[in-house]
Amino acid sequence: MSKGLSIKKFLPRTLFGRSLMILVTPVLLIQIITSFVFFDRHWSKMTTRLAFAVSGELSVITATIKNGDTVRDIENIIAYSGRYLDLDVHFIPDGRLPDKQESSVVQVWESVVAQKLSAELATQISDPFVIHANFADKMIEVFIQLDDGLVHVSLPQRRLFSSSGYVFLLWMIGASLLLLVVAVVFMRNQVRPIRKLAVAADRFGRGRAAPFFKPEGAKEVRQAGHAFLEMRRRIERQVSQRTEMLAGVSHDLRTPLTRMKLQVEMMAEGPDKADMQQDIADMERMIHGYLDFVRGDGDEEFEAVSLAEFFERLVAKMKRQGVKTDLTVAEGLSLVVRPLAFERAISNLLTNAGKYADHIWVSARKDSQKLQIVIEDNGPGVAEDQYENVFKPFMRVDSSRNAETGGVGLGLPIAMDIVHAHGGKIWLEASEHGGLKVVVRMPL
Repeated sequence: MSKGLSIKKFLPRTLFGRSLMILVTPVLLIQIITSFVFFDRHWSKMTTRLAFAVSGELSVITATIKNGDTVRDIENIIAYSGRYLDLDVHFIPDGRLPDKQESSVVQVWESVVAQKLSAELATQISDPFVIHANFADKMIEVFIQLDDGLVHVSLPQRRLFSSSGYVFLLWMIGASLLLLVVAVVFMRNQVRPIRKLAVAADRFGRGRAAPFFKPEGAKEVRQAGHAFLEMRRRIERQVSQRTEMLAGVSHDLRTPLTRMKLQVEMMAEGPDKADMQQDIADMERMIHGYLDFVRGDGDEEFEAVSLAEFFERLVAKMKRQGVKTDLTVAEGLSLVVRPLAFERAISNLLTNAGKYADHIWVSARKDSQKLQIVIEDNGPGVAEDQYENVFKPFMRVDSSRNAETGGVGLGLPIAMDIVHAHGGKIWLEASEHGGLKVVVRMPL
């Protein structure tokens, strides 16, 4: 398992990178296998046969020089070798073998050719010999030690080396690079619609419009784009229907409530009248809370908000309500949000903390391309097993409906709904100050 995880670290994470790897890997493997087969089967055998032919010619020349009765015979074989075999032969009487050339054989081609020729010469010539291969001058020199002298043979590299290896590699690498460029261009065109779909989905998740998006690309990508647009239309239609339905219910409820208020006003003063007035006020407050929860953000546009000014205004409001509030905001921070909706979310969090605590700590800072807002208090806090439940609509830790201790249980759900609509996250933790800690992370 650990080995698999270590391999994944080196694999590309993007669709473009993985698709390119799928295309390049087989081509690279084919090139490696083809190169191995070519050099092992074709080029190596061809070099061996060329070396065999040259070794045979050198053995004939050596034998003729050995058995030549006159100087004329030696001159004739040297002349014929230069004229018909492209070999420059010299016989040096009393000559001695030079030292082996160690430093000149530095290229792979030189080493292979020298080894092949040496192996073939060893099988056909019993006399000592030395080979100097120097591809820089495109010449190969062979020194053969005879009893009465030294045979020096110079031959061009083409007698032992074929340039088909160079040509093969150039064609293979050139064609592969050309195909790779074409594959990159086509793959970018195929990945671009997927990236646009991801950007459009991200903007929609933040409640922002994506007018630039339209389905394009391959059939499957177009199908995904059409499905995304249809899903967005269904969600918007459902939200609109929910808002309209609740608005209608609110209107229907407010009419009898208004009549009840008028009837109560006509009643004589007494405990019953005060209780009924309180019940009517609670019902109106509940209706307003329900509407705040379902109405969404409307047509409010996104704007860049200076967080320092934004929090100073909200903190000043909390201080006017008698709640001590400390504020720490990094300088220069701004956030693109729907201002009224985002203010309602943060205000709900501050108001909720102010109901149960007398001291609140607010901070905002940039953290890994995210904005982190932390609101802490010194109140009684919430049990850890209730952290998820308090974000459910109409859920209250205090189960009473007393207006002194809270509303209808929609403050935190409304805040979470707005934060999620902006593409952020919200969660609860225990505060170091003894109360509750609310953490909001927003994308910058």
